[in-house]
Amino acid sequence: MTTFESTTDAAAPSRLQLPPGDWACLLDGLCARFPRITRERWLDRFARGRVQDAQGRALLPGQPWQVGLEIRYFREVADEPEIPFKEAILHRDADLLVADKPHFLPVMPAGRHVRETLLTRLVARTGNRDLVPLHRLDRLTAGLVLFSTRPETRAAYQSLFRERCIDKIYEALAPALPALTFPLQRHSRMVPGEPFHCMTEAPGAPNALTGIDVIGTAGPLWRYRLQPITGRKHQLRVHMAALGAPIAGDDLYPAYRPRDATDYSVPLQLLARELAFVDPLTGESRRFSSGLGLVMPAG
Repeated sequence: MTTFESTTDAAAPSRLQLPPGDWACLLDGLCARFPRITRERWLDRFARGRVQDAQGRALLPGQPWQVGLEIRYFREVADEPEIPFKEAILHRDADLLVADKPHFLPVMPAGRHVRETLLTRLVARTGNRDLVPLHRLDRLTAGLVLFSTRPETRAAYQSLFRERCIDKIYEALAPALPALTFPLQRHSRMVPGEPFHCMTEAPGAPNALTGIDVIGTAGPLWRYRLQPITGRKHQLRVHMAALGAPIAGDDLYPAYRPRDATDYSVPLQLLARELAFVDPLTGESRRFSSGLGLVMPAG
């Protein structure tokens, strides 16, 4: 049986400013804008107060479509599977929360994941609906994610990432590159590739820079220290694959090998190990380290 679990207590709502359109009512307009969601599902959401105005008041399906009106709605996924890996809270104060994200857990609600995301879990654990991630990790990448805990100081911490004033250190397991001299930098131009959710290197002015060093050579895979200077989508995965050492467990680079989303047997061996920065509010030097590790694949 198809079921929908309520996420009202934890999941942040999606927001939509109603665009121009000649629909007679909210229900008609939402059905036209989101054709993959059935009319029956929208009616069910309205009936449960899951479509609201900007102040959180429940709206009715027959209310007129008012261009420019901001509405909130709560995304739901039928029979959303539980992701059997747990996050940890490493630090929490008045302004920041630092979480250790496991492999396979998305940071934000998207696609088939709503309840089983790092943000939704943390809101449920802390009761803080003001939590906002200051940066993102891929679903398959494990490690540190920094959250703002209150709007009043959020901009100061967001500026650390925007102005590249935060040091991010990753670790990865990937094939040996004995012909190269380390440390080295990979500086290239990255653009959207195929399929649409992948990236690729292309001729032109570089827009992606990664520092790469070797920190372990025991076993069939080397352990690498990766420092992204820029923050392009999939940057570390693309750069390692381009050097001839795709990160172990990578199902996108250098070749697209799609796996079922519930296949947890081959985690991507990429970990956001450290975050370091000067606190913009106090001037204090701060450094956080993940308690997770990478595991050499069997065989």
